[in-house]
Amino acid sequence: PGLTLLNEIEGSGVPAEKGATVRYVCRVFLNRGEEVTPDSAVIDRAWEHLEITTIDNTEFVVHTARLGRRQPIAGIEKSLYGMRRGGYREVLVSPHLAYGESGVPGRIPRNALLRLQLWVEDVVAPD
Repeated sequence: PGLTLLNEIEGSGVPAEKGATVRYVCRVFLNRGEEVTPDSAVIDRAWEHLEITTIDNTEFVVHTARLGRRQPIAGIEKSLYGMRRGGYREVLVSPHLAYGESGVPGRIPRNALLRLQLWVEDVVAPD
């Protein structure tokens, strides 16, 4: 089906739409429950878009993306549309909206269904 919404808390302010810049925190889990922890090599390669923050001994990936530019994976981008500052969504993402048949060697298996937790820190409307 693509995306399945599991849980949602509505935020406030302007909704994220195409062209908006969204700063969000993301945790990624495999369908069986194992967390896909941040990979410092990936963070280093994408430094302008990603950072890691630690809260209560848990690492979170903080990402800033402009919607409509395919910066995050499709499942994340589609999940962010309509979210507002302070909002939260937990979604299941089908493989074709994530890493598909290639997966991420050593981290995410081929054709993996992912469970994402997304918290929006800020939404800046498009100019």
